[in-house]
Amino acid sequence: MKPKLSIKPTGDGAFKIATAVVAASALAILVVTAYVLISGSSLALGTYGPGFVTGTQWNAVEGRESFGAFPYILGTLVTSGLALLIGVPLSIGIAIFLVEMAPRAIRVPISYLVELLAAVPSVIYGLWGIFVLRFWMLDNIEKPLSASLGWIPIFSGNPIGLDIFTAGVILAIMIIPTIASVSREVISAVPNSIREGAYSIGATKWEVIRHWVLAYGRSGIFGAVILGLGRAIGETMAVTMVIGNATGPAALPTSLFRSGQTMPSLIANGFFDAQSPVASSAYLAVGLILLIVSILISVAAHMMVTRVLKVKGGAIE
Repeated sequence: MKPKLSIKPTGDGAFKIATAVVAASALAILVVTAYVLISGSSLALGTYGPGFVTGTQWNAVEGRESFGAFPYILGTLVTSGLALLIGVPLSIGIAIFLVEMAPRAIRVPISYLVELLAAVPSVIYGLWGIFVLRFWMLDNIEKPLSASLGWIPIFSGNPIGLDIFTAGVILAIMIIPTIASVSREVISAVPNSIREGAYSIGATKWEVIRHWVLAYGRSGIFGAVILGLGRAIGETMAVTMVIGNATGPAALPTSLFRSGQTMPSLIANGFFDAQSPVASSAYLAVGLILLIVSILISVAAHMMVTRVLKVKGGAIE
């Protein structure tokens, strides 16, 4: 009679189970977070309906509650868009310089310096924005723009330094490490055979970078931009300290020189001061909107980056 074979768990099997548990825990955290936000925001969303998204009033005083998130949704989109407008060209320029032009003696130090920007706490950016950047922006950019282009709505108003423009510049500085680092890896992954082929037909360095290198890695660079956008949308502390924190219709971003608020700054400023269940639910509803936007951006970034940044044998698949 043949002895029965016993199946014992191997090291690989235990490792597989452990990694599966870790991966499932990440999904569980997301599900629990979504559940808390959905259940907590149901009172406000049920009370105001679609008007919560389209309304402009925000009054958290008990007995006179009125909540509309539209100015803060717009404020988030405007500051994030401004950050991309300023930060993306700088980030791509840094990536191109480091990969294509910088000598090795300065390539590594500059790479470390760019990555170091990501390690600076956001509150430090906020303090620097209040005590340094605010006054520099006010004297050298906002006042001249208001004086010469004040007839254009986005440059109208009385510049004060603590406004949407300054918040956008702070965000631009904060997203540079993310976009520059990913873009550098994308450009580095472009096969040298493409560059050599372009040079062999007489292309200049600028033409090689523009028509071959950037074109070959455009999907990966777009993914880097989406990752930077996700960082800009979710940033809280630095924006809260420099955006002015207006509420209600005054927070509508009709001018770059107006004070405003974003969804994260609104939650940070008012959630713990909510005086009624409806007010607490309204802040959670804003958090739910922010979560949905962040998830959509993360999914888009994952799809773009994983499709391009699969490098094997020195070539992009």
